[in-house]
Amino acid sequence: MILAPLPHNEKQRLQALRDLLILDTPPEERFDRISAFAAKEFDVPMALVSLVDRDRQWFKSSFGMDMCETSRDISFCGHAITMSETLVVHDALKDPRFEDNPMVIGEPYVRFYAGALLRLPYGQIVGTFCIMDRRPRPFDKLDVAILGGLRDLVVEEMFRREEALT
Repeated sequence: MILAPLPHNEKQRLQALRDLLILDTPPEERFDRISAFAAKEFDVPMALVSLVDRDRQWFKSSFGMDMCETSRDISFCGHAITMSETLVVHDALKDPRFEDNPMVIGEPYVRFYAGALLRLPYGQIVGTFCIMDRRPRPFDKLDVAILGGLRDLVVEEMFRREEALT
């Protein structure tokens, strides 16, 4: 397993995440509805709104997983937030970053991952909207675009939530 590097703007990224006042809050239907739709649309067992904190990834929405967070060290999303575009891993067992990852060789047995970046308007990437499967699978440009559209809905809901708090 290869650990993800820290983003160049990690300090600002973490502050932007804190400013959203969303970490460790209860589940909300507005996010769960999007995750459930993505799981159905892509025919995958898992879909998440994953926020990457300093030492963990925390799930604001978790469809098909019985956990609310994992260590950042084993997260696919930790790698995704260092990218400029959606990260697609067609087969995690064939990717040196993930081939011996505990989430790949053990529960939940992730083989496929696609994570669209939750990028705030001022540029910080606070996490991903991602889908996962227990089997390898193709994922084309149209799929990336659809996932990106659902990610945009998640970001809009994050800001609606923030506005309602102020």
